[in-house]
Amino acid sequence: MRTGTGRIVELLFEDGCLYARIACPESLVPGPGQYLLASHGSDSLLPVPIFHTDLAPQGFIGSARGGWKPGDELALRGPLGRGFSLPVSARKVGLVAFDGPPARLKGLISPALRQNASVVLLCGTSADHLPDEVEIQPLSALDEILHWADFIAFDVGRDHLKDLMQKYAGREIRFVLYGTQILVHAPMPCGGLADCGVCAVIAKSDSKLACKDGPVFDLEDF
Repeated sequence: MRTGTGRIVELLFEDGCLYARIACPESLVPGPGQYLLASHGSDSLLPVPIFHTDLAPQGFIGSARGGWKPGDELALRGPLGRGFSLPVSARKVGLVAFDGPPARLKGLISPALRQNASVVLLCGTSADHLPDEVEIQPLSALDEILHWADFIAFDVGRDHLKDLMQKYAGREIRFVLYGTQILVHAPMPCGGLADCGVCAVIAKSDSKLACKDGPVFDLEDF
């Protein structure tokens, strides 16, 4: 984990969400599924998590917050948490934004395409400016994707994790060749420093902290 300063180069509005292109040292660039904690002069005292959505010259593109402006500086800490582990052998990648925009999954698209994988994104919201190679499907297509994909990545809010697990309990989702990973997003104000428990996620045998045990978990954890 490192600390440093980033600068907002530009703001982008895509998928109904605000993103920022952030210039920062390479050592601070989070991987897909990882996050940074960012503090901004005009924000409250609590830092906000920034998730990686794509690489960019001299930095990366990540989720942004209202009130940020191009040229603003951010105090950054990270990269933090466990990110996605895309198997190098995966050739059919399914990305499923279960209950919101696909922002936290988009960082997997470029590495998947670089290894010549086919990519299908399922979401219930808009998904803008994606590579032509990415197929977009509604969430209702998930049963079909379960039979097609050899790797699946979900994004789900902690409050809807139980709904996801109940909906697909015992189905083919547990038999995807190269595994299934789930990014569980929750408030993560301490970034693993205080074990405050705000981001606690109930797993099979105990409680885990999304800020450091996750935010990406294996399906088998649940």
